[in-house]
Amino acid sequence: MPERLGRYLLAAFMAVAGVGHFLAADSFRAQVPPWMPWPEAVIAVSGVIELAFAVALFEGWRLPLVGWLLAAFYVVVFPGNVSQFLTGTDAFGLDSDLARGARLLFQPVLVVWALWCTGAWRAWRDRQQATK
Repeated sequence: MPERLGRYLLAAFMAVAGVGHFLAADSFRAQVPPWMPWPEAVIAVSGVIELAFAVALFEGWRLPLVGWLLAAFYVVVFPGNVSQFLTGTDAFGLDSDLARGARLLFQPVLVVWALWCTGAWRAWRDRQQATK
């Protein structure tokens, strides 16, 4: 039951973030590193991806796979968070180096949350036990 609640909360978080890519695209621009081409496309595509993750989490589709893919997504977007910290760009109420730095520490929490609430870790451990 806690995993299901965690999954629904993560689905809601992803849905809000995904919609935000379209309603507050300027704020999301702060996370696109300056060296990355086509920032508007990056913002839109990542918003669609986040909405797809929200649906998959809510519907419970292939959860272990979704968990690993979502964890990988959080790793892939991490350089954007680092860029926001390094460039000192304000967005989402992150208006100080301390706030932007604290956000960097939250990214591993998202990775762990995705792996836990989808049962991805459990499925991986079960496979490891079955091969012993």
